[in-house]
Amino acid sequence: MLQTNLKHIESADEHKKFIEENENVMICCGRMGPMCVPVYGIMEELEDEYTHVKFADMEFDNPDAHVIRNAPECAGFMGLPFTVYYKNGKIVKATSSIQSMEEVRAILDEHFKQ
Repeated sequence: MLQTNLKHIESADEHKKFIEENENVMICCGRMGPMCVPVYGIMEELEDEYTHVKFADMEFDNPDAHVIRNAPECAGFMGLPFTVYYKNGKIVKATSSIQSMEEVRAILDEHFKQ
């Protein structure tokens, strides 16, 4: 399990349920590495501000993380983390590698307007 304060998604079934039950979802799939940890921190910081978005993490090396690793939107990604944004259960954006607060905010504002 990742050492973050985010909700942890630990199985493919839990992933499916989470994206089906929540309209706006951001899941960061990674490890506790130098490119991933800053993204988790940004998500933790934005949770209170973006209350209409559900934030979670998923361990990249978990076999059930195939639901993110093998998503067509993540094809060709080379760097961790894989960050996927879901609207009504469908992927609306996917990014890889480290992201800045500004980049994450821009995606959240574009796809999850209140």
